[in-house]
Order: sequence, then structure tokens, then C-alpha cells
Amino acid sequence: MNSMIRTDLALEARQLWQESAGRTTKLEGVRAREGERFGLPVTVVEVLDERGEQALHKAKGTYVTVELEGLARREKDVFARSARAVAEQLTELMGELPPAACVLAVGLGNRAITPDRIGPGVYDHLLVTRHLVEQLPGQFQGFRPVAALAPGVLGTTGMESGETVKAVCDALHPALVIAADALVCGGTDRLCRTVQLTDAGIAPGSGVGNRRWALNRENLGVPVIAIGAPTVMDGAALTAGLKDEASSRAGRELLVTPRDIDSRAADLAKVIGYGINLALQPGLELEELELLLS
Repeated sequence: MNSMIRTDLALEARQLWQESAGRTTKLEGVRAREGERFGLPVTVVEVLDERGEQALHKAKGTYVTVELEGLARREKDVFARSARAVAEQLTELMGELPPAACVLAVGLGNRAITPDRIGPGVYDHLLVTRHLVEQLPGQFQGFRPVAALAPGVLGTTGMESGETVKAVCDALHPALVIAADALVCGGTDRLCRTVQLTDAGIAPGSGVGNRRWALNRENLGVPVIAIGAPTVMDGAALTAGLKDEASSRAGRELLVTPRDIDSRAADLAKVIGYGINLALQPGLELEELELLLS
């Protein structure tokens, strides 16, 4: 691998920097630690200052990667463990958010393009409660008010997704925005196998060189947590090290996705969607969510 490989994952960006700089060189402005949640490996990368931002090309903030081992193989109980692991990491990033504070969940991406369907897929699995809490407070007093939005893409709506989200934020005044989107990775070992959460927000399309209006605290006026899963891999990772310049150049022009991306994207979207629901409605069990969303 080399630094020319595109990746949205802070974990991979850190590894690429280390490979190019040398194992013994210290990466200033970045701190990392490893752990485990529900039997799944978790890596936390913190970009602490401008030195870290310049080294990793990531905004200052905390980046959490949960590796969903066994999800593609549909191993027993892996969905439940994955959703709960995502929920716990999201809860930590949310911090001391009051139980009655409204949250806006946004599914970014293009539903018509399968690898870009993570956001709209997450939107389909969200438990929306804002209207119920307002209209039937007696029955839903224990629920957090949650609103959801799938703004589409500029090419089909004529509006930047960030502009749409900003308009909704101005109307609803949520305490937090959670944005879900598809990501780009730089290796097959994390392609459709991981979920990244960050409190640094997100610039849709940045991983594929189509950076759009950023969803972050600066632009929206509220904290933004981004959650995504890599559904495409930079083709340059496959041609890295080749002496044939033509092949290397061709690789840099490619984005690679698994042949079974339909089922993998659906699985990832459901894990993220249920993880968001469990974090926002901590009083609910997974089985109760299944009944409410069915």
C-alpha cells in the first residue's frame, strides 16, 4: 500500500502513513487504542490537532472502527452482536445527550446505485418517533424524539444533501445529527467488513473524489456523528507495487466492489440502522425493535 490509496477509514490512513514513514517513526497528533465489544475487534483513532489532520487527511475528532467478523458468513448471533457493538460505540460518542433531546438521523447516498445504498438502507430501518412523542406523549413518554431524512443526491434532486439537512435542522432544531453513508476503503480485509463512527462529521463523496457540502458542526450548527461502512475499495490498492505504469494508472481509476454487494449492503445497512435505534432508545431490546419495525 502507499499514500496514494484513497480511504475514508482513519484506521487505514494511519496504517498507510506508518508504512510510508517507517515503523519506528512516531505519528504526531494521533493517538490510537484497540479493544473489543461483544467479541468484535474495535480500534479507536483520535486525531488530536493539526499535525494529525495533515498526516491522515482527516478532520480533528475521534474515529471508531468496529470490525464485523462473521457478518458476511451470517454466523449465529453475529447480527445482534454487531448492532449492539455499534450502539455502544455510538452511545459513547453521543456523550451526555438528554433523553428528551431530539435527534435527526440522515441517510446519505443514492438508492439507485447499490454500493451507495447504505444511507438510504439505514433510513429504512430507523425507528422514527418525533411525531409520536409530540402527538401521544402519554403512550410514548419513554421514547426519544427521532426524525429521519433521506435527502437523495444532487443529480436527482438539484439540491446538495447538506443544504437539505441544514434546512431541516433550522426547522427542527435537533440536538444532534447522525449521518449514515457508504465509505471507501483501501484493502479487501475491510471491504464490507467494518463500520466506522466519528464525531468529526462527513463530507459526502470525499472518498471517491467528489467531495460535497460537509455535514459538520460548523455548517449545521449542531454536533454531527457520521456512521458508514466501506462498500467500495480503491483499485489502486490492487495495483500497488506493479512496475507497469499503465496498469498502476488504470488501477487508480477504478473502484472495486464485491459481486454480492446487494446482500452485503443490505446487511450493513440493517446493522447500522439497528445500532442507531438501540443507542437512541436504550430502553428497547433488539427483539422489541424487530416488532416495532416489522
